[in-house]
Amino acid sequence: MRARIVLLAARSRSNARIAVEAGVHVDTVRTWRGRFADLGLRGLLDRQRTGRPPVFTPLQAAQIKALACQLPAETGAPLSRWSCPELAREAMSRGIAASVSASTVRRWLDKDAIKPWQHRSWIFITDPDFRPKAARVLDLYAHSWNGEPLDADEYVISADEKTSIQARCRCHPTLAPGQARAIRVNHTYGRGGALAYLAAYDVHRAKVSGRTEPRTGTDPFMNLVAQVMTQEPYASAKRVFWIVDNGSSHRGQKAAARLSAAYPNAVMVHTPVHASWLNQVEIYFSVVQRKVVSPNDFTDLAQVRDRLRVFEDRYNATAQPFQWRFTTSDLDGLLARLDRHTADHQEESSTAQPA
Repeated sequence: MRARIVLLAARSRSNARIAVEAGVHVDTVRTWRGRFADLGLRGLLDRQRTGRPPVFTPLQAAQIKALACQLPAETGAPLSRWSCPELAREAMSRGIAASVSASTVRRWLDKDAIKPWQHRSWIFITDPDFRPKAARVLDLYAHSWNGEPLDADEYVISADEKTSIQARCRCHPTLAPGQARAIRVNHTYGRGGALAYLAAYDVHRAKVSGRTEPRTGTDPFMNLVAQVMTQEPYASAKRVFWIVDNGSSHRGQKAAARLSAAYPNAVMVHTPVHASWLNQVEIYFSVVQRKVVSPNDFTDLAQVRDRLRVFEDRYNATAQPFQWRFTTSDLDGLLARLDRHTADHQEESSTAQPA
């Protein structure tokens, strides 16, 4: 920045213009122009300061940051991810610094928002029909099907199973919260079995119909379908769209044919493979997990069933449709970003290969 100020001044630029082009205050421009005029290149260096001199060089900080941006496996360290103490230890073993504390490493990483102890997961798109399948689901959420708006007697159901809800009977009673004290749940428990919770969520009416079953499968899922389709307004509806994922209980064209054979006004719509996040019932299941299941303290499975049934009635009494904002335009933007990321990754891989 200092050299740039001098070079712009050599082009007869005014201080105000240099300040704008260099992105600094005009007083900063005056300072470095004056020091260069008095001392030449030496004037662009930092002056001697009072206090303790720097212990580490910028190069050492950069080397530790670069180390933090590598996977530990690439360096031979037997770790899954770096922590600040481990980075400090590795830096000293490599001779980057004779001694460096974890707090110093943390301060350096914080300047560039480097957090190697955190991780996020993702999954590659493997469904060749991802875009059309996802678009059909998003169109249904937006009240349309094949480019035509849905009629008043057409409904959209989002259905799935929440598997293995356990009945864990704590060996000591759960303690209620108090002042500056959270709920306390005993760690040891006895197992009382597990069940599956199947739910069908009406996307536009925000109504849930659920049931519990000993396990998942085709028959339990069709029991849920029968529970919904034999009730109004679905029994006499023009069409009822069932959005499901690719689980074994409702996978493929056989499941779609089985549904339409049992209920001619029912249409099964599958989400793309590995795209259950498009299924709105998963949001409802997350609510159930937070408000009903966790922390898990049930004496037996009968108590689990009763709690789920009562919560379902409580939810339906006040529920509002989810504010789903992800549209087909957002989908196209997401796929475009993924394509660019894949292309950049492939280009990096090809340039990294030895000639």
